[in-house]
Amino acid sequence: MTLSPAPADLVARARGDLRIGLPVVLSGGAGGLLAMAAETLTPDRLAAFRALPGDPVLALTAWRAETLKARAYDGDLARVALPRDADCAWIRDAADPARDLMAPMKGPFRTERDGDATLHRLTLALVKSAELLPAALCVALPDPAGFAAANGLTLLSAAEAAPALAAAHRLSPVSAARLPMAEAQNGRLHVFRPDDGGIEHYAIEIGRPDRDAPVLTRLHSACFTGDVLGSLKCDCGPQLHTALRAMNAEGAGMLLYLNQEGRGIGLANKMRAYNLQDQGFDTVEANHRLGFEDDERDFRLGAGLLKRMGIGAVRLMTNNPRKVEIMEQQGIRVAERVPLITPETRENAHYLATKREKSGHLL
Repeated sequence: MTLSPAPADLVARARGDLRIGLPVVLSGGAGGLLAMAAETLTPDRLAAFRALPGDPVLALTAWRAETLKARAYDGDLARVALPRDADCAWIRDAADPARDLMAPMKGPFRTERDGDATLHRLTLALVKSAELLPAALCVALPDPAGFAAANGLTLLSAAEAAPALAAAHRLSPVSAARLPMAEAQNGRLHVFRPDDGGIEHYAIEIGRPDRDAPVLTRLHSACFTGDVLGSLKCDCGPQLHTALRAMNAEGAGMLLYLNQEGRGIGLANKMRAYNLQDQGFDTVEANHRLGFEDDERDFRLGAGLLKRMGIGAVRLMTNNPRKVEIMEQQGIRVAERVPLITPETRENAHYLATKREKSGHLL
């Protein structure tokens, strides 16, 4: 038995550090990297970065770099050299598109093209997992272990952290109880917690589904604005209630409520995307300007939950072919794709059109 943290534990610790404004240290190859999320950077810590021997760079995803007209020599990311007079406001404007149209950045930006960007890539994946803007201030360190120990910072080995960050983590049951709902009175809510310290996910069991037959199932991503507030900008709330009604009418079903708000970018970034949509960008374009992919969700979570609930075959309520594909890849047989069509309104028409035309949803 050991009390030392495993790689997944250290990733969780580093994720928390970034969210509260602490830098983390990554090691790999012949050196290392001191990295900090641009979103939580302070003037004091920027000054500390500049006092180090190396030249700081701002790591951005290729999507954000494209918006800024900065060359992404590393393919999926760009390492933007930090101008000598760049302050926290400059860094924030480079990371956050909120002021792109009001105060467009002039550039030109000088981006690094030499050296290995592996640790910068891992940093951006870590920042994304913390649901922060995918941008990080980075500076090279010749002795990462010594620097981390001297400054009390979390140290991540790239060889261990990268697989831990990319893994589909085991979900363990925490609690369950009967939950009568307006749409389905014969309900039971199961709470599951991932072993990487991440957010909990839920399985809502309607009736007593027959595990020997394909179970009517819905993988529903959390949508605070639609599910709770009744937002008219999306179809999430109506889809949730329609699925529960269908399961209630059939007498049994399984609705998985996955806490992957905003297609996996988190509520804060989703609101940033909404502001960009108000400027005329569609859902996909807004995500790209923020530096995210079209869809950052991990549907392996759904497959893991189904297996923990003893379900191996489903009749999947979805309009998204990607969900079907991933369930099959993860060993869950999709016996039928059940369309989940809800009314189109003036407020969500553009959103649904983008889903159909850019995300391949079958509407």
